[in-house]
Amino acid sequence: AASPRTDIRDCSVNPPYLPPTATNTTARLAALRDAMRAHSTHAYIVPSTDAHMSEYIAERDSRLGWLTGFTGSAGTVVVTQDRAALWTDSRYWTQAERQLDCNWELQRTSQCGQGGGWILESVPAGGNVSLDPFLFSIDTWNSYSQALQGSGRALLPMETNLVDQVWGDQRPPPASSEIYGLPAEFTGSSWQEKVAGIRQQMAEHTRRPTAVLLSGLEETACDWGSGATGLFNLRGDDIPYNPVFYSYTLLTSTNISLFVDEARLTAEARQSLRADCPGPLCVELRNYSQARAHLQRYAQGNVTVWLGTEYTTYGLYGVVPQEKLLEDSYSPVMLAKAVKNNKEQELLRAAHVRDAVAVIQYLLWLEKMVPQGQVDEFLGARHIDALRRAQQHSHGPSFESISASGLNAALAHYSKRTLSVDEMYLSDTGGQYLDGTTDITRTMHWGTPTPLQKEAYTRVLMGNIDLSRLVFPPNTAGRNVESFARRALWDVGLNYGHGTGHGIGNFLSVHEWPVGFQSNNVPLTAGMFTSIEPGYYRDGEFGIRIEDIALVVEAQTKEPFLTFEVVSLVPYDRNLIDVSLLSQEQVQGAGSGPSRWPAPAPPPPPRWARWPSARSSPCCSLSCRPDPDSSPAEAASSHHRSLPCFAFFFFYFHPCN
Repeated sequence: AASPRTDIRDCSVNPPYLPPTATNTTARLAALRDAMRAHSTHAYIVPSTDAHMSEYIAERDSRLGWLTGFTGSAGTVVVTQDRAALWTDSRYWTQAERQLDCNWELQRTSQCGQGGGWILESVPAGGNVSLDPFLFSIDTWNSYSQALQGSGRALLPMETNLVDQVWGDQRPPPASSEIYGLPAEFTGSSWQEKVAGIRQQMAEHTRRPTAVLLSGLEETACDWGSGATGLFNLRGDDIPYNPVFYSYTLLTSTNISLFVDEARLTAEARQSLRADCPGPLCVELRNYSQARAHLQRYAQGNVTVWLGTEYTTYGLYGVVPQEKLLEDSYSPVMLAKAVKNNKEQELLRAAHVRDAVAVIQYLLWLEKMVPQGQVDEFLGARHIDALRRAQQHSHGPSFESISASGLNAALAHYSKRTLSVDEMYLSDTGGQYLDGTTDITRTMHWGTPTPLQKEAYTRVLMGNIDLSRLVFPPNTAGRNVESFARRALWDVGLNYGHGTGHGIGNFLSVHEWPVGFQSNNVPLTAGMFTSIEPGYYRDGEFGIRIEDIALVVEAQTKEPFLTFEVVSLVPYDRNLIDVSLLSQEQVQGAGSGPSRWPAPAPPPPPRWARWPSARSSPCCSLSCRPDPDSSPAEAASSHHRSLPCFAFFFFYFHPCN
């Protein structure tokens, strides 16, 4: 049922009160309902993903966004002839209230795939519930099937996508950009070696699968195996912020079929695939649209198809007889790419050094410009994006930068609200570099924070430190240690509604599964990278999140144990820290950092002004003093300065009494 929480919208008055950001969806819903009647459909379900179960999607695949006006990255819609509802999680509740009109019921849930009970209430017995089977995972299909089982309502796959039908010629065109190869310096082994590795796993498996189906876009272009970046070492730009391209791969013991728009491959990419030769290590290029038909024909033989259910749609899954399936949550490629080898770790570390330079330049710029009232949220987002693009090997941001001040920091988007010294500001940004993907969140206040703001920030920081310094046994599931990030908040009855962390790729997705702290993530293993990002959000007032990227490493213990090594290099805001709440270990955790850097720093950027003296006074003596004229790059790259001194230079944080 819908939460009793107060809605920004007021749909009880005539005319209804709607925020100016709401979208009028009356005509779109009417057109969809006409199409539903034509197909004898009583309820139609629309997800927020695409045919590859991608988290981030192209505009062409943003069916839920077009239909509702809601632009959050997670949600599910159900439409009947007289009702329409959107399910989304706590990250997007306020955003949804601001973007939905009164045609929509907002269902606030902890998981977006719910709605079975609502469908039973809204669809009469004997009614048909339909969805596009190529847009839903196997598990999601099964959950709806179970919810409707025995109810007299039928769940029917409908391959004609009704949203596409009513969207018509206004729907954006398919991707047409080039599919290109990565330079050799950013790959660690050939795709032939990686194919051999998969085939070895197939031969050693007790079920002896004859083929592996790769449906996730990161699987064809992914970080995995013996240090290489990508099964085929290819990248594309089909989805904003994600260097992937639409494709499927069917890998057998004797053949490799890549389903892709062949015309988009560069000559170098085509040559690297050895597409014009026969043999088990030559790639046979097939049309992207042929994937289902080819799989169906292949499944008619004496075969066993190995697939990962998390990234395979029910539409593909359904063409393979059940007895010929070998199912795991994740394909062998997804599992292998989760663990980075030494080369990949080195590349990701180097990317984080350059990224820190850009972020610190941004913080310095904000410190100067915000008091002048010259920065709004849009301008801030554009500026940090530009600073990242100026860095070596940059390929733009890794997601749409979140630049949010005051009450907007409780949202997952931003507006043209002017930044103020009297409000908190949350910056969640990341970059794509040829050698790695980055993601970092910092929250700051340039004036005098309230006691609640200061305590909440400090407790979020305590959770970040407590989890990042944790020592734990091998094969520990992330969900079993996630509460360490929440403990300091729980102590005073506070919490946050989003996940605590996610994996991250080598020039791939900023949210890389199956690494993280949720129930469906794999056990933590040395070589995995994950974010650690606790937060706290107070609706209508402020939002706090502190996010770092950490590498799972072997701990210095008598027995084999693991811990985290933080690779993010941007200091925290001392102005928001109540040092009296920190333990000595937390003080050390907040002020410590690596004593050596994984790669030479980039050339120093232009000199930046020192921060105002009000933030520059040291809280205690430090063992080193950086040159006052040092640039961010010089401070970040020094082999002799630890992070406390680095932080001191930027007058950000050194926790001392």
